[in-house]
Amino acid sequence: MKDNNEEMFPEVDENGNIIGGMTRETAHGGSKRLHPVVHLHVFNRDGALYLQKRPEWKDIQPGKWDTAVGGHIALGESVDTALLREAKEELGISRFSHVRLGSYVFESSRERELVYVYKTVYDKEITPDAEELDGGRFWTLDEIRENIGKDVFTPNFEREIMREELHLFIA
Repeated sequence: MKDNNEEMFPEVDENGNIIGGMTRETAHGGSKRLHPVVHLHVFNRDGALYLQKRPEWKDIQPGKWDTAVGGHIALGESVDTALLREAKEELGISRFSHVRLGSYVFESSRERELVYVYKTVYDKEITPDAEELDGGRFWTLDEIRENIGKDVFTPNFEREIMREELHLFIA
């Protein structure tokens, strides 16, 4: 399996205004054209955080642990619709309440993303999609702290959980 390089993403400015469109291949191919994504942090009532394991076939950060739900917003799709779609596709979860924590621009050597960040508390069954993910599990905050900087997590996840304005948990 591999990502669909012809999938269409909106190109946005730093305020999220759509200024054009592009393919996944363009977005991830070093163009640095800004495109929007959604992230959902899924906590259980004990405060543990669910992380997904990225499959080895992914074009970005294969084999790393990452935010529970992370996905691109398709051209013509709203942020909320993308969030609900990605949560259902990746983890099989629906009917959950979520809180928007904010947004920021993430830049790597290959891409620039406008990341819309949400969180939820979810204690029902989570069934990660075997075609999209290599599984997932709840991590305690201590387990996450112990593994920061050890090439276990995606760089984006590590930066995101340490962002003070998102009020996630790592200071």
